[in-house]
Amino acid sequence: MYRITRLRGTVGPVWRTLLASAAALLILTSGAATPATAAAQAPAAAQIPDGVTAGVAVFDRQTGTFTEQVNAAAPFRSASVVKLLLALDFLWNRGPSYPIPAADRARLEPMLRSSDDDAADYYWSNYGGSAIIDRMVSRLGLTDTAGPPAGYPGYWGYTALSARDTVKIYRYILDTAPAPVRDFVMGNLRQSTRCASDDFDQHFGIAGAFDRPWAVKQGWAGSSFPEGTCGSTGTAAATPATTGARTADAPEGRAAAAVDLTRPALHSTGTVGTGDRSIVAVLTLHPVGTSYGKAYTDIGRLTRSLNVPGGVRPTGKWYGTWSEHVNVRRDPSTANPPMTQLPAGVEVLVGCQKKGQTVSVPPYTNEWWAYLPQYGGYISNIYISSPDNRLPDVPDCAGS
Repeated sequence: MYRITRLRGTVGPVWRTLLASAAALLILTSGAATPATAAAQAPAAAQIPDGVTAGVAVFDRQTGTFTEQVNAAAPFRSASVVKLLLALDFLWNRGPSYPIPAADRARLEPMLRSSDDDAADYYWSNYGGSAIIDRMVSRLGLTDTAGPPAGYPGYWGYTALSARDTVKIYRYILDTAPAPVRDFVMGNLRQSTRCASDDFDQHFGIAGAFDRPWAVKQGWAGSSFPEGTCGSTGTAAATPATTGARTADAPEGRAAAAVDLTRPALHSTGTVGTGDRSIVAVLTLHPVGTSYGKAYTDIGRLTRSLNVPGGVRPTGKWYGTWSEHVNVRRDPSTANPPMTQLPAGVEVLVGCQKKGQTVSVPPYTNEWWAYLPQYGGYISNIYISSPDNRLPDVPDCAGS
């Protein structure tokens, strides 16, 4: 997620370079590429859902090779993935031990773990805005990254970023950064919270497609993502996913053509496997009006289709859900308060099922409950898209 802080500034030279070359970049939308281009850029493993535009890169650190590259050079608006660069810029050249003042630690940790926007606003406003991006482009040798376009200097989430540049950022953190910097950044990404600071469920993509160990930094933005429902209270957040920016018009001219600022964006980036074996970057845009649950499901399906060395797929069966505000419970009963709520219409992994309290949604009733291992709780089978009360290909939970 990101929201807006206004500040003065100008567009850096990197953005102008990006715009000059933007016409040469192919934006690969599923089914839109020519057969020759699709064969050259989209490996058979990558399954891009209909209507989704994707930039994908998977780098195997053990062999030093890419196992997936789909439209890897295309620029996307970064949303909260840019927070990696904000953190690295602050940590740059801080001394032999790289000390982090307590006040900054209190900002950086939730910014990396829970995508806190107040922290991003602080670093963007106090450390130069787009100049941060220019500095990090030069330091890391990024080729497709640039600050926000003209007219949007304070919109840090409008920073342009590609999948291959995202891989470069993680390669720097893992292989080149001083050990204190590497340990701090990756340590926080390994502690990514399911519920972000704005109450959005951020364990999509990498976090849903693979068992731990993984480390993730996610990003999301879109006017059709109006509220988050994640959290122990099970209530909707009061603020939209893209405060301010979600209703803003895209800038005129080539900047808008180079980076789409209109369609909902959902990105999953990080590492997968023991020893951070694979670096994964999945950047996606979805049709205008797509719900958060639908985008969450589509990026999950795409990520699960990828060839990710070292990645272990979780055990269970994937099922779609229906209805809004479906509660996840600690037990197969409504007696206890909900642990959290699912994004509307999201696909979930079901590990097992058991009988519990009968739930009624006229004209239907159902006494079966599905255990969701990635949430550590249950939902009534009545909210699962299946014609049968008992799911036919899911085992009973032990002790049922």
